[in-house]
Amino acid sequence: MSTAQQEKIQEHYDSVADIYDNHYDLPRGRCYHTHISRLLMESLPHNAALLDIGCGTGLFIEKYRDAGGSAVGIDLSRRMITRARRRCATSDFLIGTGESIPFADNSFDAISSLLVFSYLRDPDQMLREAYRVAKPGGVIAICTLGKKLITRGIPALYLISEKIKVKHVVMKDFGERYFDEEEMYDIFSRAGFTDIKVTWCSFAHIDMIDPLFRFARKVEPFVERRIPQLAYNICVTATKPEDGSSPESG
Repeated sequence: MSTAQQEKIQEHYDSVADIYDNHYDLPRGRCYHTHISRLLMESLPHNAALLDIGCGTGLFIEKYRDAGGSAVGIDLSRRMITRARRRCATSDFLIGTGESIPFADNSFDAISSLLVFSYLRDPDQMLREAYRVAKPGGVIAICTLGKKLITRGIPALYLISEKIKVKHVVMKDFGERYFDEEEMYDIFSRAGFTDIKVTWCSFAHIDMIDPLFRFARKVEPFVERRIPQLAYNICVTATKPEDGSSPESG
């Protein structure tokens, strides 16, 4: 992803910061966001220090904090950070990117990222940085749209919506990249992470029309359990080895 595309993402999320929560924190959006958040929360240590990359308005940090942990958020959008600080006044938030994390080595017990990974300019660099700031034994958990037949048309849909000037928090052409299971295993391994687990979740996507969304919600547990090939989101959890060895050292 180019610098121009990164700037476009920043400008877009600055512009939608005031309506972002209407998308993810009203009934339908809350179902979707809570579902994927819960899957990540189950993989993360409790009562620990978390870094949330691409924190947005702090929705996931609020959930993690309410479960007993502490968290720091980082995001490109200044206006998103402003709203996150209002939501979680006791947490720290910084403007920045996952490719250049402004913290010392071995700073966090856990790292999370929701619905951001496909936007990254350099996912390898983000994971190297995440590895660096994670403590030995620390856990990373990310969730994003995955590469499936059912998702391949989404970038084209976003491009069309941009051309016709649809006002929407995500329907924008950012040149995003989606990953499948093999690619996720490879990219996390290259960064040095071990115990990598890849799963699929979320058949009821937030942007479905209402009758279809309600049906998808009903069958979602069955789909995730029996036919995950139909799910939209790919989730990855992994661990930094206890010895803290770098990928270069083998």
